[in-house]
Amino acid sequence: MKVELSSQQEYLKLKARYEALQRSQRNLLGEDLGPLNSKDLESLERQLDMSLKQIRSTRTQAMLDTLTDLQRKEHALNEANKSLKQRVRMYQSHDQLTVGGGGAGPSVNTNYMSGWLP
Repeated sequence: MKVELSSQQEYLKLKARYEALQRSQRNLLGEDLGPLNSKDLESLERQLDMSLKQIRSTRTQAMLDTLTDLQRKEHALNEANKSLKQRVRMYQSHDQLTVGGGGAGPSVNTNYMSGWLP
């Protein structure tokens, strides 16, 4: 009998807590605000302000993480670009030696790439 009473009390506590959480959720969504007094409304406003600050902080951190990732990618692309420019210059100088020096070997026209180089 005592266990039954304890279970019933626990159920009632959980039910009341559930209803309070539902009420709070509705209030946070801007619903059922009529019964709230000014103190409750101020408390709700503080909760909303704290939530907004947390959301903004999380969003800012996500943007900073994205920025860092993009900067890393930019650096990798710049390094790859430098390497490619160096290879193009090497091929151009090899082509000039081959064409200008009368040496044997295929010549490669790299003039179309000249606009890529600084």
